Amino acid sequence: MPHAAKRDAIALRPRKSGHAYPREARLVAKVQFDAVYRTGKRRSSSHFTAFVMANNLPQSRFGFSIKKALGGAVVRNRIRRRLREIARLHREDIPAGWDIVIHPKSSVAKAPFEALTADFLRLLKL
Repeated sequence: MPHAAKRDAIALRPRKSGHAYPREARLVAKVQFDAVYRTGKRRSSSHFTAFVMANNLPQSRFGFSIKKALGGAVVRNRIRRRLREIARLHREDIPAGWDIVIHPKSSVAKAPFEALTADFLRLLKL
């Protein structure tokens, strides 16, 4: 199957209903991350360090930066998936209008999901 046909087939897959995590809710470009690091404020908790900057948009956007010191690719990807899921499930609970970059600490790899969720939401009460 040619590449374009595969891409079209993937695009036609039915979407899961419920909470979505659209591209508009993500920080994806290096310049977006750099702007948050340069002009944003830093906040810390027991599991995370967050860099936040106002973005004047109707929604908050998230970026996750997981350093290699936290573990191998499998561990880092698991951390990233867990953080994205927290952000996806609780987008309505997090104030709108912010660009947020999350740096997890080493304790995130073994922490229970409920503890991560509580700490994440507590940290982002802006």
